[in-house]
Amino acid sequence: MAAIPRASFGLVAVMLLALAIVLPAVQAQAPAPAPAPTSDGTSIDQGIAYLLMLVALVLTYLIHPLDASSPYKLF
Repeated sequence: MAAIPRASFGLVAVMLLALAIVLPAVQAQAPAPAPAPTSDGTSIDQGIAYLLMLVALVLTYLIHPLDASSPYKLF
C-alpha cells in the first residue's frame, strides 16, 4: 500500500477551511431594503454651514498675509 503524501493532507485542510467559510454564506438572506430617504432640511442647513465655514477659512488665510505685511498699525 502506497503512503499518502503530506501535501495532499495540507490541500485537503485548505479546501475544508475554504468550504467552512463559504458554506454559511450560501444560506444567508438578502439584507432588508433601506428606508426611503427623508429630508427635513437638517442636512441642507449643515451643508450650508460647512460651506460658510470653508469660505471664512479661505478668506482668513487670504487676508492674514496682507494684514501681517502691512506697514500701518491700526491698534
